[in-house]
Amino acid sequence: MKKLIFAVLVLALAACRSREPELYTIHNASGMEASITNYGGRIVSLLVPDREGRMRDVVLGFDDLKDYYPERNETDFGASIGRYANRIKDGLISIDGKQYQLPRNNYGHCLHGGTRGWQYQFYKAVEVSANRLKLERVSPDGDQGFPGNVTASVTFTLTDDNRLDIRYEAVTDAPTVINMTNHSYFNLSGDPGSHDILNDELYINASRFTPVDDTFMTTGEIWPVEGTPMDFRVPKAIGKDIDADYEQLRNGHGYDHNWVLDTAGDDSVVAASLYSPVSGIELKVYTDEPGIQVYCGNFLDGTVTGKGGVVYGHRTAVCLETQKFPDTPNKPEWPSALLRPGETYTSHCVFEFGTR
Repeated sequence: MKKLIFAVLVLALAACRSREPELYTIHNASGMEASITNYGGRIVSLLVPDREGRMRDVVLGFDDLKDYYPERNETDFGASIGRYANRIKDGLISIDGKQYQLPRNNYGHCLHGGTRGWQYQFYKAVEVSANRLKLERVSPDGDQGFPGNVTASVTFTLTDDNRLDIRYEAVTDAPTVINMTNHSYFNLSGDPGSHDILNDELYINASRFTPVDDTFMTTGEIWPVEGTPMDFRVPKAIGKDIDADYEQLRNGHGYDHNWVLDTAGDDSVVAASLYSPVSGIELKVYTDEPGIQVYCGNFLDGTVTGKGGVVYGHRTAVCLETQKFPDTPNKPEWPSALLRPGETYTSHCVFEFGTR
């Protein structure tokens, strides 16, 4: 049986590798441009104007699309994550009394959909226009251990007011869990080789967060940010408190936590913002999701060489991942990630760029 399973996996990987990654570029009337590959639904580059009107690429990534393949680099740069963004404890979920074992690929937990989540699989372009790209993928029953045949899509729309609008949808033929997000690594200076993100100003519209243990797993509690380094309700430099003597920062090796948004699912209200004093570029995030994971590149260590031969060093990027809370399938008191046949999963995120 093990040999059969191994053979099936080899054939599946071979079929996957028989495809070639494709690059699609969308743009708006303001000159902003987003390049996206069907491999992992990844944002490869994102050109936005700085305070002087010069275009800067504000996301980390690679020049060669095949450098996103896991045998070259295991990264989540720019990816459309699925089936389940963030962590699931012990890689275990239970649906209607039946338990499913998922890959345990991060400190004994399932992270970002497993060892070969959707960031390492192909999407198909089903709609392409000057300012819009819709990617779709069919995830078979048992994909990384998750139940149900799922058809999922992610639609990128670049508006003339410099908003990258991202909409996710999914349907299933059996009960399953879905939690999609975009995993772009932002460096708003446009020059990650010279500037980290410690002087960037971060705002998070959240009075609470979900603490983690030393395996980065949520404890099930929700704590107030008041009086802690986790309070970003007034914008402050990321580096101001990131190395403070605080257990949660030790557990996360810095900021790598889910904040419980105060936006109540209203995607017209700013959920978070990021500002680079180097370029003057400001990013505002809007979402209808209940949480946002803020990760500040704590595990970037100079071992990955990206676009233009730039070495990505410690804390040279920020991820702003709109999401259901981590391990939600095992915490029924939190907003549900369960998707049943006949229902449609939807999620909305906007990255809005401007200058000040």
